[in-house]
Amino acid sequence: MSNSDKDSIPLETTCAAVKELLDTRIDFLLLDCREPDEHELVKIDGSTLLPMGQLSDRLGELESHRQRHIIVHCHHGVRSLRVANWLKDQGFIMVQSMAGGIDAWAQEIDPSINRY
Repeated sequence: MSNSDKDSIPLETTCAAVKELLDTRIDFLLLDCREPDEHELVKIDGSTLLPMGQLSDRLGELESHRQRHIIVHCHHGVRSLRVANWLKDQGFIMVQSMAGGIDAWAQEIDPSINRY
């Protein structure tokens, strides 16, 4: 795959687009890069916790997802953008960050979940 193909997927996606993927049961990995205590406070059903600080040590856990669509989220979208860029640098092709993070999710998609 050429570099132009790798860059063809936008680096960020919206909460609404993620919700649509979840609702239609499209196969993708929703990766939560927040810390365990944040994940305990509030999480999106179906997300997989892999804290940003542990990512390089636990990269092997993502090996089977290398060709899969991965959407990373955090609290506000800053860490997830860094993680998405880093994963792309590691050769993961279809990686995106959920803009606004779980805070935007709580405001736009699911107001029943706690904001912090």
